Amino acid sequence: MTFSALDSELVGPLFATAGMREVFSDRARLAAMLRVEAALARAEARLGLVPEALAPAIEAIGPESFDLAELGEATALAGVPTIPFVGAVRRRLPKELEPAFHKGATTQDILDTALVLQLARAFDLVAAELDAVLAALARLAAEHRETPCVGRSYRQQAQPTSFGFKVAVWAAGIAEVAAELPDVRRRVLRVSLSGPVGTLSALKENGPDVSDAVAAELGLASAPIAWHTRRAGIAGTAAWLAILIGALAKMATDIVDLASTEVGEAAEPHLPGRGGSSAMPHKRNPVSATVILSAHGAAPGFAAMLFAAMASEHERPAGAWHAEWHLLPSLFGMASGALAEARRLADGIVPDPGRMLSNLDATRGLLFADAVAAKLSAKLGGGAAHDKLERAAAQVRETGRSLREILAEDAEAMAVLGPERLDAAFDPMPSVRAAAPWVDRALAEISKTREALQRA
Repeated sequence: MTFSALDSELVGPLFATAGMREVFSDRARLAAMLRVEAALARAEARLGLVPEALAPAIEAIGPESFDLAELGEATALAGVPTIPFVGAVRRRLPKELEPAFHKGATTQDILDTALVLQLARAFDLVAAELDAVLAALARLAAEHRETPCVGRSYRQQAQPTSFGFKVAVWAAGIAEVAAELPDVRRRVLRVSLSGPVGTLSALKENGPDVSDAVAAELGLASAPIAWHTRRAGIAGTAAWLAILIGALAKMATDIVDLASTEVGEAAEPHLPGRGGSSAMPHKRNPVSATVILSAHGAAPGFAAMLFAAMASEHERPAGAWHAEWHLLPSLFGMASGALAEARRLADGIVPDPGRMLSNLDATRGLLFADAVAAKLSAKLGGGAAHDKLERAAAQVRETGRSLREILAEDAEAMAVLGPERLDAAFDPMPSVRAAAPWVDRALAEISKTREALQRA
């Protein structure tokens, strides 16, 4: 039985990647906990606090040697998995080493630091997918830099733009979130080794040195003071993931509309059997966009619950910390699924430039009203030009005739424009060319973000 769609064998593969599910698997958690304990033993051995043989003995224990069901039953009794884990490890150690195991640490130290090690792997997966998404979107934006397309405001046709500009906006929105990833990692990838109330008192004056040494062993940052109840790093990670999913959802929202029958300007890449309907054989539903939007529907609520968990009482909380266990792995799972589908879209979206061009005429020229008004305003004034176009637009809607036809019969307008300038006002390419340098600027910024991601 499963209580989460992410863990379901039936629907889990739709919403989260296998790689991310493995990162947060029970075996992966146990492996991380063993790694933390070994690092602790090695650091303490250097100060003569535990035998040097302890760390190698811990490293010889594999996570597969534990009975998960047995640990789970014991966790239900103990309230945390660390207690039965520590007992199980001690039973696997030589008797002479067992008393030195887990010296000075407390439950939350081991679980928080193990979680951080899992987060480091999860961030690596996210960064790789982000880089691939940005690379594919950058190629798509460059390819369609001057492909005419309708620009829409309030879902109504507004002015011509380019499809490349639309894609560049998607990519820039994702890139600005991606650019924050190194700082997010820095704030959360830090060791937790503070003992029962944060002072690591069991190690006396050696506490800070041991904590720093464990951090170095694990490739993590040191913490200046206990973060058992300082959860800004965890909450900040949740916020970042929710915002990332939101940036992906912007692209997905547009694609759902672009793929609709009435618009038809782009389609998701098709695979046999993907996006079908059990009732309507002609359907090709936008599965990738749907998965992204489902993640976006859930992620803000998960992040908000992690914000609530920041209200941790005194030195160790009751409940607030446990609540995090439900939430942060799920956010990474949703992000992994959303990124995988975003990559599928970025690599394979099928634009229809012909349909984009035909949609430019869908309003019978109203799309160019602003351009015409700009040309008339030099002679008639801005207000008069606007009023004239507003009246002409009303005639278009009432008669079904084109704006060009109506203006061609307007003596005042023609006296200002003449046939050539009238034709020029209905050319989409000046607006398309105006979008091109913005595409170039966005692509340059995206390139910098990708370089930073690859260095991180």
